[in-house]
Amino acid sequence: MEKTELIQKVVGGRRSAWRVISSFEQKTDTSDKKLHVFYLKMKGDYFRYLAEVACDDDQKQTIDNSQGAYQEAFHISKKEMQPTHPIGLGLALNFSVLYYEILNNPELACTLAKTAFDEALAELDTLNEDSCKDSTLIMQLLRDNLALWTSDSAGE
Repeated sequence: MEKTELIQKVVGGRRSAWRVISSFEQKTDTSDKKLHVFYLKMKGDYFRYLAEVACDDDQKQTIDNSQGAYQEAFHISKKEMQPTHPIGLGLALNFSVLYYEILNNPELACTLAKTAFDEALAELDTLNEDSCKDSTLIMQLLRDNLALWTSDSAGE
């Protein structure tokens, strides 16, 4: 492949992701807090994906954007959602992955994942039938990540 084709491929993917993020921002209904958290989580996810392939200043900016979106969503979810809600658990999972894989902060990643897992576990009996399967699956993913991350840090 030629250099220009490679550049177009990389830029095309970023441009597409940017369009999705912009679309989410325009369509976000802030009166529905769960939906707002979901959109902010998605925004954080897309910026995290971009951060995986970005370089230098672009990477720093995309990381900051991802962290900002996750942080805002996390703040709202703590006030407005049960700890067992699948959207909040998914947010905690993805936010902890940002800390572990992108920001190289395993301590904060583990703290975030463990807190979300423990809080959800304490309120497991409040789960409704609709979200039970989703919530328990995400809790398993949180637990799996914690096990992997703590074994990684123990091996170092």
